[in-house]
Amino acid sequence: MPAIANVKPLSRSERNRKPPPRREIPNQGELVRLFQKYDIQAPRYTSYPPATEFSRAFDSSSYADHIVRVTRESPDQEISIYVHLPFCDTLCYFCGCTMVISNNREKIAEYIEYLKREITLTAELLENDPVVVQMHWGGGSPTHLLPHEIEDLGTHIRNTFHFSPEAEVSIEIDPRGLTEDHIRAMRTVGFNRASVGVQDFNDDVQVAVNRVQPRSMTEQVIGWCREAGMSSINLDLIYGLPYQTTETFKNTLDIIREISPDRIAVYNFAHVPWIKPHQNLIQIETLPVASTKLALLELTVQELSHGGYEYLGMDHFAKPEDTLVEAQRTQTLHRNFQGYSTLGGKDLFGFGISAIGRIEQAFAQNVKELPDYYRMIEAERLPIERGYTLNADDQLREHVIMQLMCNLRVEKSEIERLYEIDFDEYFASSLQGLRSLESDGLCKLEPDAITVTDLGRFFLRNIAVQFDAYIAKAAGQKVFSRAV
Repeated sequence: MPAIANVKPLSRSERNRKPPPRREIPNQGELVRLFQKYDIQAPRYTSYPPATEFSRAFDSSSYADHIVRVTRESPDQEISIYVHLPFCDTLCYFCGCTMVISNNREKIAEYIEYLKREITLTAELLENDPVVVQMHWGGGSPTHLLPHEIEDLGTHIRNTFHFSPEAEVSIEIDPRGLTEDHIRAMRTVGFNRASVGVQDFNDDVQVAVNRVQPRSMTEQVIGWCREAGMSSINLDLIYGLPYQTTETFKNTLDIIREISPDRIAVYNFAHVPWIKPHQNLIQIETLPVASTKLALLELTVQELSHGGYEYLGMDHFAKPEDTLVEAQRTQTLHRNFQGYSTLGGKDLFGFGISAIGRIEQAFAQNVKELPDYYRMIEAERLPIERGYTLNADDQLREHVIMQLMCNLRVEKSEIERLYEIDFDEYFASSLQGLRSLESDGLCKLEPDAITVTDLGRFFLRNIAVQFDAYIAKAAGQKVFSRAV
C-alpha cells in the first residue's frame, strides 16, 4: 500500500473551516525596503541575556548549590527536562546544532550511560520531589538511537523523576532510518508529541544540503505517529536553502497543507560558517538572494494563513485550536530554548553535551565536547561549562522582551506594578529607538502599552533588541544570525 495512505485525512470540520482573514502585507517594494533597513544581527531571544553573556565564573559548584537552594525552597516545584542527543547518521550541511556524526553503536551506547549518570547526579541534589510537566529530546537526532536505547533512557528518566500524567513529552524525529519499532519505543516511555524534520521536499534542495528524504518516507512516519496516538505533530521547514525558489517552495507548502500537521515551524536559514565551518560545504552562489528570501517568507505567511494556520510570529504557525494559539490569545505564551511553549516559566533541567538549564534566575550550560563531559561525570561533578545569574535589571528586561516576542504586547502598568518603576522613564532610550519602527508600521507606542502590529511580526527581533542592554557589546562581532 502506498505510504500516503498512512496520512490522516482532513476531518469534515477541518475541510469546512474558514481560513483566518489574510493579514495585511505591504507591497513587495516596501517590504524589500524594510528588510534592507532592519537587516541586522540580533539574538533569537530564546533566553535573555543571550548565551553569549554566560560566564565560566558560574561553574559546576555554583549550579549544584543553586539547585539545592531552589528545590529546598520550592516544595511544589514543577519542572521541564531537556535531553540533548547529539548523534546523527549523516551531516546535514545547514545544521547549526551541537552534533556528532557517528554510526559507532558502542560510542552512542557509552554516551547514553554517561547521560544516565548525569541525570542521577542531578536528581541526588533535589531536596524535594518536583513534578515533570514537560520533557523534550533534541539533538542531533534522538531517533538515531535504537528502539531499545530509547526505552532504556526513557525508563531511567521516568524512574528518576516524578512525571505528571498530563506532561507534554516531545521528541525530534528524523524520518530517515526510522522504523515502527522506534515509534512503539517512544510511546512506551510516554512520548505524546513529535517534531518531524522536513526542511524542503524539493529534490535539488535536498541533495544540495545532503538530506535526501522523500515525501513518501515523511508521510509514512507521520502516519505511524498518528496511528500510535501522538497528540500533536509539528513539522520543521527552512527557507533560504540552496536552489529554493517561490515556485518550488510553494510546492513544499502545498504538501505540508495536505499533511495537515498541528504546528509548523519555518526557520530562516542561519548561514554562519564562521561558527559552523561545515556550512562552507554549501556553495554560496546557490543560496537565494535577499529579495528571494523575503518572497519565500511572504509566501509562507500567506499560504499557511490561507490554509487555516495562525501566524504566532517569528517562525511558528499553529492551527487555531492549538494550545499555542490559545496561550497567545490569553497572553500566557512563553519562549525558551525549544521555541514557543505553553509551559514556560518552569525550571528547566538540561542534560547532555551543550544542554542549557534554567533554574529560577540562573542559566547553566553543559560542556560541548564528549571527553570533557565524561571527565566531569567520572569526577561526580555536574558537567557545567558556563552560566549566568540574572540581576534585577536582567529580570525586568527579560520580562519585557518575552512579552513582545510571545504575546505581542507589553502593558506598562503591569511592568510598573511588578518592578516598581516608571516605565517611560526607565526605558526612555528604548522607547526613542522604537520611534523609527513605529513610523514604519512595526509597532504602536500607546500611552499604556506597546503593541506589535501584524507587519511587526516579521521584525520581532528588531523590536525586542531595543530593550537589550547587552547588544552594544556585540556590535561588529559575528555572534548572532541576521534578524530578518
